[in-house]
Amino acid sequence: MLFFFEDFALDTSLRELRRGGELLSMEPKVFDLLAHLITNRERVVSKDDLVAVVWDGRIVSDSAMTTAINAARMALGDSGEAQRLIKTLPRKGLRFVGKVREEPGPAAAQASVSTPVLTLPDKPSIAVLPFVNLGGDPEQEYFADGIAEDIITALSKMRALFVIARNSSFTYKGRAVDAKHVGRELGVRYVLEGSVRRAGSRVRITVLLIDSASGASLSADRFEGTLEDIFDLQDQVTERVIGAIAPKLEQAEIARAKRKPTGNLDAYDLYLRGISSYHQYTKQSCDDALEQLYRAIDFDNDFALAYAMAALVHTRQKANGWVAEPTEDVAEVRRLARQAVRLGKDDASVLALAGFSLAFAGGELDDGAAFIERALFLNPNLAAALNWSGWAKVWLGEPDTAIEHLSRAIRLSPVDPFSAMMQAGIAHAHLFAGRFDEGASWAEKALREQPESLPALRAAAANLALAGRSGEAREIVARLLSIDAAFRVSTLRRRVGPYRKPEHLALYEEALCKAGLPER
Repeated sequence: MLFFFEDFALDTSLRELRRGGELLSMEPKVFDLLAHLITNRERVVSKDDLVAVVWDGRIVSDSAMTTAINAARMALGDSGEAQRLIKTLPRKGLRFVGKVREEPGPAAAQASVSTPVLTLPDKPSIAVLPFVNLGGDPEQEYFADGIAEDIITALSKMRALFVIARNSSFTYKGRAVDAKHVGRELGVRYVLEGSVRRAGSRVRITVLLIDSASGASLSADRFEGTLEDIFDLQDQVTERVIGAIAPKLEQAEIARAKRKPTGNLDAYDLYLRGISSYHQYTKQSCDDALEQLYRAIDFDNDFALAYAMAALVHTRQKANGWVAEPTEDVAEVRRLARQAVRLGKDDASVLALAGFSLAFAGGELDDGAAFIERALFLNPNLAAALNWSGWAKVWLGEPDTAIEHLSRAIRLSPVDPFSAMMQAGIAHAHLFAGRFDEGASWAEKALREQPESLPALRAAAANLALAGRSGEAREIVARLLSIDAAFRVSTLRRRVGPYRKPEHLALYEEALCKAGLPER
């Protein structure tokens, strides 16, 4: 259920409280208390009622209840003196007195049409929707996707723009959507729609730039050429879009936004096929992606992005236990990542992909983190780089910086189908910062997105155990072992990232042991 009051939105299905576009941090019991008060706003809620519903009938001290009430008020900016929203009736209880609008709905992303959940950034913002493949050949779908993805990458290099990440904008693929709806859901001013028609060696790209607030078309352009001109066509599209939404941008910045990953069209075609396979996220699709990416490298030995993507695919295989020879795979990840960085030292996407792979699968945390930092310097809008940076900061023992980077990644890709990884990263950061209830809450969000996420399950079990919620922790461990039967406390160090601080790994092991995970 969705409840709207003042500029707040409370979503009981996602267990989220937002003010404008900002997600407010709130401990689970505080959220439960606030939700119960709002749900029962037509009556006075007694202390006994709160104990029964929020604390499941367990004994709770007056000070603990007062702390929870004060935390709810603090989240709403409602002081105990003013009692603007939560009113105390002496010797009777509490009542939520704010004016509330209630709507059914499973998620805030599907929430109201009239009340935006995300506020607009303080700079021009845009979402590039998946381009429609007009050729009629399903085999060319990857080509249309690749064109849109490259335009997203080029636009995201502009420091003066806020660009929604590929994973969020591509959730609209195959759907008939209204630009106004997209603008509200993603929190952007502009939406770019497009189509690609490929016939033989000829390519036609059509783009429509829309103001999401009014639904008005700002520009409509068509670009035609041969496959040999494909990078020039992409550059033209990028320049027109930038020119329409940010006419005062320097021409030098426009030129910097152009990226030509390779001059070899066969290599580029195989690279696009490799990305398409990788995004299916199965063992077989990763094997297929590697085959295509290695073939792309054979066609063009200087194709930096192909090396970086191949390293990332190997990293995903390691993370999921799909690696037959771990030692050989580590050496190959290092080789691919190092070669990618050598060839693409000024390409943010290359540096981010290679840096993460080098840190996690290659075991070279310092160098990997440095490459990711360089990527963010070159392109602060790159959601993937912020995600990888967040995890690197977790491993380096900088949990607050990790949360900052991961939260920004989520904002740049608010409906990312793989946001569970970002949420699991935040859950780990709270674990090592000692905020166990918050960590558990973020892990629970990740598991709603991806119920079989191993990082999210580990983070949930650890946080719940250290928060004293042993029953819930043991339930999570049972789920974890049903998916990963061989996992033990003794194998943790081989299965997780390269943690710099020994005390963090020790805390992780202690927490999982408390949660009921077998030691051996």
